[in-house]
Amino acid sequence: MDQKVLDFWRRHSVNFLSMAFETGRCERIQHPDGYGECSRECGDTLEIYLMSRNGRIASASFYTEGCIYTIACANALVTMIEGKPVEQAWAISPRHIADFLESLPKAEIHCAELAVRTLHAALLDLRETERQPWTKFYRKPGNL
Repeated sequence: MDQKVLDFWRRHSVNFLSMAFETGRCERIQHPDGYGECSRECGDTLEIYLMSRNGRIASASFYTEGCIYTIACANALVTMIEGKPVEQAWAISPRHIADFLESLPKAEIHCAELAVRTLHAALLDLRETERQPWTKFYRKPGNL
């Protein structure tokens, strides 16, 4: 195996690798309670889908066209917020994501920032859906 490849595997924690390669939460939801989409100048795009029940994030998923670091950050984020009260989701920071992953390179913290920005967009949309629940059936994610 190439030394560069070996170095990658050695540099990253089990948590990081698990979040980078886990695909179970990577899905688009048709009528989410909350939806957010953000992009970075590098071209990475992230979408977050939230379903809520009784003031909690009942389920969360994501879809991305991004690098392995964006995937890991998005996966960590949805894992961290699922089952939590909505208010706790607002408190998630890029540092929380980096700490969860244990080995996110400092040069890639912008991926955690993208995840948090996208979460905030989804939480704002969730707030609007709670005010007017019928609207979620007349919009499509990506066209908010």
